[in-house]
Amino acid sequence: MIAPRRYLPSVSALLAFEAAARLGSATRAATELSLTQSAVSRQIKTLEEQLGVTLMARQGRNLVLTETGSDYVREVRDVLARLAQASITARTERRTGTLTLAILPAFAMHWLAPRLGNFAAAHPEVTVNLSTRLHPFSFATSRFDAAIHFGHEDWPGVHFLPLMPETVVPVCAPDLDGAPFDDPRQMLGHPLLHLETRPRGWARWLAELEIKESAPGGMMFDQFATMAQAAIHGLGIALLPTFVAEPYLREGQLALASTQTTQSIGSYYLVWPEDRPTPPALAAFCDWLAGQTETLAAGGE
Repeated sequence: MIAPRRYLPSVSALLAFEAAARLGSATRAATELSLTQSAVSRQIKTLEEQLGVTLMARQGRNLVLTETGSDYVREVRDVLARLAQASITARTERRTGTLTLAILPAFAMHWLAPRLGNFAAAHPEVTVNLSTRLHPFSFATSRFDAAIHFGHEDWPGVHFLPLMPETVVPVCAPDLDGAPFDDPRQMLGHPLLHLETRPRGWARWLAELEIKESAPGGMMFDQFATMAQAAIHGLGIALLPTFVAEPYLREGQLALASTQTTQSIGSYYLVWPEDRPTPPALAAFCDWLAGQTETLAAGGE
C-alpha cells in the first residue's frame, strides 16, 4: 500500500535537495538542474515544511546537512536510483520480448539464418524462435507472431512485407554428361526432380522459355534441401532458387544444367496479423528486414 500523499514529496523537491546536499550549494545545484537558485531554495523549503523537520542549514555560503538531513538524503538517493532503474526497465521492456516466427525451411536456412546474427547484434533484447510451417495457417489459433510466406499476397487478414522474388535455376551433378546444355530441351531426356509445393515448377520454367514439350515426371520431394541432395547424387536435375543453389555451385557439389534462369511463380513475404497490435519485437524485426531487402535490391548481399 502506498503511503498517504502528504508523506510523498515531489520528485522535483527530492532532486533539488539531493543535488544541494551533494554539491553543498543551492547555486551549484541550480546550475546542474537548469533551475534558478531561488527555485532550488524554494523546493528545499517546501520539502522541509512538508516533513516538519530541518534538513539543511546555512554555513557561510554553503549548505550543510543536519543530522536528520544526512539520514534522509541516503534514503532519497536510494529511492531516486530505484525509480530511475524502474523507468529504464519499463522503457526497455517495451522493446524487448520474444518473436515466434513460422518459417519456410529453405528460405530460413539459406537466406534468413546467415543474416540473423546481424539482427541479434542490433537487437540483443529480442529472442527469435523459429518453427517450420509449409502452408498458410490461422494466426488466431496459433502461437506465431509472424510467418515467412511464399507465393502472392493471398493470405487473408495479414500485413505483407515484400522480401524478394524467387528466381530459379536448373542444377545437376557436375558429372552429368552434356551439362550445361545449350538447348534446355536436352534436359527433358534426363529425370527431372519435383517439389511438392511447386508441382508445376518445371512446366512454368519451360513455358517461360517458350518450350512446348511437357516436363517428364520424376521423384517428388517436400523440401529443397533433400531435392538438392538427390541432384548431387545424380538422381536427376533439380530446379532450385538461386539462393539455395549458390552454396552448392560455389562448392562444386552441383553444376548448372542450363544457364537459363527465369522468374518463378511468386515472391517471399513476411506476414503478420492485421487484427492485433504489432508487438515491439516484431516491429524491430520488420524494420530490420526492410533494411536487408533494400540492401539486396541495391546489389548488396
